[in-house]
Amino acid sequence: MKNKAAASGKIKGQNKGVLGRAVKALFRYYPKMTAFILFCIIVNAVVSSLPSIFMEKVFTVVGKALAMNAGWAEYGGEIIRDMSVLISLYVISLILCAVNKQLSAIITQGYLKKMREQMFNVMQDLPVKYFDSNSNGDIMSHYTNDIDALRQMIAESLPQLLTSAIMVLTLFFIMLWYSVWLTLVVLAGIIAIFFVTKTIGGGAGKYFVAQQRAVGKTEGFIEEMMNGQKVVKVFCHEEEAKADFDSINEYLFDQSYRANRYANMLMPILGNIGHVLYVIVALLGGVFIINGVSNAAIGAVFNPSLAVFGIALVVAFLQMTRQFCNNINQVSNQINSVVMGIAGARRVFDLIDEKPETDDGYVTLVNAKESDGELIECEERTHIWAWKHPHGDGTVTYTRLQGDVVLSEVDFEYEPGKPVLRDVSIFAKPGQKVAFVGATGAGKTTITNLINRFYDIADGKIRYDGININKIKKSDLRRSLGIVLQDTNLFTGTVMDNIRYGKLDASDDDCIAAAKLVGADGFIRRLPDGYNTMLNSNGANLSQGQRQLVSIARAAAADPPVMILDEATSSIDTRTEAIVSRGMDALMQGRTVFVIAHRLSTVRNSDVIIVLDHGRIIERGNHEKLIEEKGQYYQLYTGAFELE
Repeated sequence: MKNKAAASGKIKGQNKGVLGRAVKALFRYYPKMTAFILFCIIVNAVVSSLPSIFMEKVFTVVGKALAMNAGWAEYGGEIIRDMSVLISLYVISLILCAVNKQLSAIITQGYLKKMREQMFNVMQDLPVKYFDSNSNGDIMSHYTNDIDALRQMIAESLPQLLTSAIMVLTLFFIMLWYSVWLTLVVLAGIIAIFFVTKTIGGGAGKYFVAQQRAVGKTEGFIEEMMNGQKVVKVFCHEEEAKADFDSINEYLFDQSYRANRYANMLMPILGNIGHVLYVIVALLGGVFIINGVSNAAIGAVFNPSLAVFGIALVVAFLQMTRQFCNNINQVSNQINSVVMGIAGARRVFDLIDEKPETDDGYVTLVNAKESDGELIECEERTHIWAWKHPHGDGTVTYTRLQGDVVLSEVDFEYEPGKPVLRDVSIFAKPGQKVAFVGATGAGKTTITNLINRFYDIADGKIRYDGININKIKKSDLRRSLGIVLQDTNLFTGTVMDNIRYGKLDASDDDCIAAAKLVGADGFIRRLPDGYNTMLNSNGANLSQGQRQLVSIARAAAADPPVMILDEATSSIDTRTEAIVSRGMDALMQGRTVFVIAHRLSTVRNSDVIIVLDHGRIIERGNHEKLIEEKGQYYQLYTGAFELE
């Protein structure tokens, strides 16, 4: 029980912190407009609390007129004056309300825009590990469901809650002005409402948080099934997919049901408490009037007529009681949205608070030229790149970028206690082609991920042109590396845009030259609009081989000194492979190239072939040497056993 109480307290504290952070962000982005909206809300709430005062005044005047048998001529002017003041207040409130709604639309959408921008900017700085451990659908849910829940809370629920709170506070003081005794009766009902709200509303909170998470998981599964629909149908996996979805959807239903069961119980319970309270106030008021009970009221000091219960006072108080209870009910109506908004805001802030990819590098990549046998930095684009290495004594040295990559006794593990690479040493000299061969899970792609610093090694050293890659800024390190992955990723835009993605300042001629180099120019020119053909949905209007050719051209346009080809020709047929191979051979000239291949015919001409098995190097040499040794590479190449 203590643990549950502690957990409940922690959740409530977190809710307050999330809500406060969301509101602070609103004031930070739009301080003046938010303050003015707050002013409008306060004025509207106060004005909406005043009709009961004027109702009491009118009934009092009517009572005087009846008691003195007087007509409209004597008291009509007083009634018109009171009504004119009330109408004027309503007109002012209407104007402020209209302005409030317009400004609210502006700052709400602007606020959400800035939150989405902040999430996206943070997401760009997150390590690859984050995307490996979170589904795309769940990440997308931050931008859709969670942002929408936050919008509803900021635009609707919080303003309504604030309005109701101000009206409740205003009405409370007005009721004290008219009758302390009847106010105490209402206060007793409010205490009952408070405990009901705390008990039921608190129970809904944790389930709304779980609901938001379940929505993200459901969207992730749906996206996965959509992307893999062909595989599902090929393997007749429809019924299993339905069963898996039913399980995930059932969990979402269960959490939503529990959350809304608590929340939907609240409104009718509070509504009925309000009705009972209204009846009790009416009954007690009638009893007090009949028995001539003295009234205790703050206003009696200034208005002696309030010292005794009268019809005008009780009728006005009943109106205030109804308003009071209605506003309490309004609070309960918004609890669902507020709790969901807090749950959504927490997930949004969880993404924003994710630790960005750390980068302690200080060695940068610069354009350089030779002068008197030495490298000097220059602003214009040259064909020479250099590593700019500042030292502690204030001096700066420049090392020509050549593509000399050395891994020394490297150990790595994705999860503690589960090593993936053990004591791996690789030496790739400038211009060499190094191939990695081995079964799936042997560690081939992991090595290239470490060279890119998508992950950091656990032990050992990786040096690039003699520089520890931990000292090189990640953006500059990756700029010097070209990668062609097995899974192609093309973006919405023209073919030219996708090729230029590898080098944003490349001219059209540069992009066309890159396409020609890898053998993609021919099919691109046969497209409906050639290089200006629009690509959508990851290049769905191209064949798999054509998409791969565009991605290879993109790497060629970047013109990096080091290339990493991760199954670059796996999706290309044999005839197309022959075309691409000629282009790839030209692309590899003078570059250090790392090739990962299951199709061993593509690595025969490699300078060094490294055979991996369970994270260890078991063989090393060129094709002829490894064939002569008749080890595992020989068995793989001759088909003695399957690679997988």
